[in-house]
Amino acid sequence: MYQNSTELYQLLPFLIIGGGILISIVIEISSKKSELILPWFSIILFAVTTVLSIININQQSTLFNGMLKVGGSASIFNFIFNMAAALIVLGSMNYLIKYGTYYGEYYILIQSAVLGMMMMAGAKDILMIFLGLELMSICFYVLAGINRKKASANEASMKYFLLGAFATGFIVYGIALIYGTASTTKIDNILSSFSILINNPLFIVGFVLFLIGFSFKIAAFPFHMWVPDVYQGSATTVTGIMSTAGKAAAFSVLIIVLSAIFNAQIVNKFRPYFAAIATFSMLYGSIVAIAQDNIKRMLAYSSIAHAGYMSIGLAAGNVSSEAGIIFYLAAYTFMNVGAFEVVAMIEGENDSQLGIKSYAGLGNKNPVLAAFMALFMFALAGIPPLAGFFGKYYVFIGAIESNLTWLAIIGVISSIISVYFYLRIVVYMYFREPIETIKFNYDSFGLTTITICGLLVLIFGLFPDTLLNLIISVITL
Repeated sequence: MYQNSTELYQLLPFLIIGGGILISIVIEISSKKSELILPWFSIILFAVTTVLSIININQQSTLFNGMLKVGGSASIFNFIFNMAAALIVLGSMNYLIKYGTYYGEYYILIQSAVLGMMMMAGAKDILMIFLGLELMSICFYVLAGINRKKASANEASMKYFLLGAFATGFIVYGIALIYGTASTTKIDNILSSFSILINNPLFIVGFVLFLIGFSFKIAAFPFHMWVPDVYQGSATTVTGIMSTAGKAAAFSVLIIVLSAIFNAQIVNKFRPYFAAIATFSMLYGSIVAIAQDNIKRMLAYSSIAHAGYMSIGLAAGNVSSEAGIIFYLAAYTFMNVGAFEVVAMIEGENDSQLGIKSYAGLGNKNPVLAAFMALFMFALAGIPPLAGFFGKYYVFIGAIESNLTWLAIIGVISSIISVYFYLRIVVYMYFREPIETIKFNYDSFGLTTITICGLLVLIFGLFPDTLLNLIISVITL
């Protein structure tokens, strides 16, 4: 009886989100005010799950006959997913009216996507990974095109769906080959036999196909082709959650399947693959972002570059780099959600005011928004003492420990290049005269979201060891 009650308590984050989805569907069907009820209901769900995830962080165990892990690194990822979702929902409440998609199902789709992410981060079986991935991906396909009257949203949704389905094909075929050679889908069993399986060519092909599929999900070069158009065409708040929590979920899977490498149980034979995608993603994303005039496309190419920085940790394959990736994901989530929320507040109807030149003179017109946008741009550029700097620092340290100093140097070069397009926004806000009249309504919910993100970016930057030590303590158990 005690064991069952303990397991139920550890499962509460999943039960709350799962039960919340069912209740939300009933509210949407039965209430005419569902658009007003569901956002606050969703925020409460995500907030409670966030708190429970933090409480359960040191209570690691495996449930459902070795299918699902709770506690530990899974709890850290659950904190990232739910906190990001709560902030996105808060920032969406007034934005959706302006965007023309004031639908209750928007919030149900975000809840369902978060449940999928949580399944991915806690997966101990490849089939659990696939179920979580599909639940998250299908919700994102629909969210990308939530405004059915908008041609750019329909285009973004279709591109994301077609290329996402193509990537899923790689993952499924990879799973088939892994199962065919390992005779199991249990991740722990596969990892325990990894040193033997790695000599089987079919297993290597299957594992590489699996990695390629998730390279698409993290938006790494050359599997990035969907990112600029989808980010630009989707609602800005949807782009915010796709580029942060969605990326974190994909990285959580890569960390799980490579855990034997991170724990130094086997040699990292996939180092050349991750080193290559890290190098090309960083340089391509940073260089192409310079040429962008649309701020959402600029942040899309920035997202590709950040996927490259985090992939350095996958190439390094040690405990320091694993902790660095998780820290980086936490920092990146809040600075990117904050940046996209500023964009959402400034964005006008029919995709107006999305050009970088639209930010000219913002420092005089709205000093608060300009200050927060500058903070997020400095953090994304990796300027100390903000969270973005320490995210890169920890990943680079992990690379140096694994004798990948050259890769860390490329990361530094890419960071220097990226300073140009991030600081260009700051220059326009404070040192350029406005070219057009910016019209935006005061949004208290959006400003609250931005403030929370700004505080978290500052806290993670000023006290980085607090979060890093917590991460190291749970991944080394």
